[in-house]
This record gives sequence, structure tokens and C-alpha cells, in this order.
Amino acid sequence: MVERVKTGIEGLDKALNGGIPARNLVLVSGGAGTGKSTLCMQYLVNGAKMFKERGLYISTEQSDGELKKQGEQYGWNLWELEEKGLLKVIYIDIIKGGNFIEKTREAIKNFKPKRLVIDSMSTLSDYMAVTDYSKQSWSITTIQNNVIPQFFSEKLMSKKILTALINELKNFDATALLTTELPEQGGQLSADGLSEYICDGVILLYHTTIGGENFGNIQIRKMRYTSHQHGMFSTVINEKGLTVGEETTLIK
Repeated sequence: MVERVKTGIEGLDKALNGGIPARNLVLVSGGAGTGKSTLCMQYLVNGAKMFKERGLYISTEQSDGELKKQGEQYGWNLWELEEKGLLKVIYIDIIKGGNFIEKTREAIKNFKPKRLVIDSMSTLSDYMAVTDYSKQSWSITTIQNNVIPQFFSEKLMSKKILTALINELKNFDATALLTTELPEQGGQLSADGLSEYICDGVILLYHTTIGGENFGNIQIRKMRYTSHQHGMFSTVINEKGLTVGEETTLIK
């Protein structure tokens, strides 16, 4: 029997046939304003309030103060959850340098979360190659007794680092959501074009404008270790956060 982690978002848990398989790493991909960060924080808040499970939110884009203030619009007292030891929000400025993977590993080991969010993988793919591993951008290859240095392109370095990060996260007893920007064109489901293949699941968020009205949609494109509904479902962001409604025929 599959052990599941409920998101606490009723419509999403229903589409997942009960929740995310425990210890899965799930990519949450969408454009600006589709609700990626809201869904992810809601996942942690619901875990803390409903199941007393610790949640760790690691941000590479917004400070902990900004995220906590944003939570107020949904009635989430993130300060209170943090005081109770059920939530921790960490901002890591990767532009200033330092080893992101090491800092993430240390934060997880210290807090021991059951639920984890990393927001966002897009920022990591843009900057990690030069901030974390710039000194490792060369490798040595020996061909017919000749030592030949090989330079890794920034794109290749980013992929190597993202793979290392995801493999590192799999070592912990946490069910994780990782956000990324969804390219407007092309067949990729993430900004880096790799995360969708090495993560256990992919949840897509779309924003559609029809006749001057805006509509939100969510779709589970992939989820290992469980069956799930494959249709597209409506979403609404209101004073309670993100809600998932009925299956829709809206075109993304």
C-alpha cells in the first residue's frame, strides 16, 4: 500500500488519488502569477495545521519576511507556526555565492522536515553554475596517454548541479515540492529542461485569458508510484489560498 502525503488541498488530493506518494520529489511548474509559491506554502501550512508535520521552505528569490507577510493575505500566521517549531522559512541568496547544496543539506538535517519546498529551481539553473561550482568547471580526460582538459559549458554545469541537488534531496525523509518557470513555448516542462525527467512527479499550473477573463488550471503530468487523474482542473486563488475545482475543457 502506497504511503501518501496529503497536500490538504481537497481537489488536488482527489486528483492524486489521496495525496503525493511519501518521499516523492515533485516539480511544480508554471508561469508568473499561476500560484506556484501559494500552492507550495499552502502545502506546508496544511501539513503543520492538519497533521502536525514540520515544513521547511527554502527560497532563492524572496526573503523570509516577505514570504511571511504574503501569507497574511490568506490568513496564515507563519510566525506562529514557526514559534511552534512546525515551520521554518529560509532565504538563501545564491548570487552572493556559497554552496547551495551544502546549505540545503545543513538546513534539512537541523530542522528534520517531513515536508520540503525549494523555490525556485529556475533561479538555481540560472546562477548555480557560477556560484557553487565554478572551480569544478574543468575535467581531465586521458586519451592515448595525453591529458586533455575539457571545459563544461554553463548549461552542462547547471544540469550536473541540478542532478546532484535532486539526488541529495532523495537521501532525506521528506516529501518535496520544487518550483520552476514553465516556458511559454517549446516542449519543456521546466526552465532547465531536465528537472521534469529526474523528479518523481510534475504538476503544471496554467493561466488562461478568454474573453477578457482570467482562468487558472492545474494538471498532473506525471507522478511515480501511483495512478492519478490526467485531466485539467480549474484553480482559483482567493482569501484562503489556492483551491482546485472540477475538471475543465479550457485550453491552456
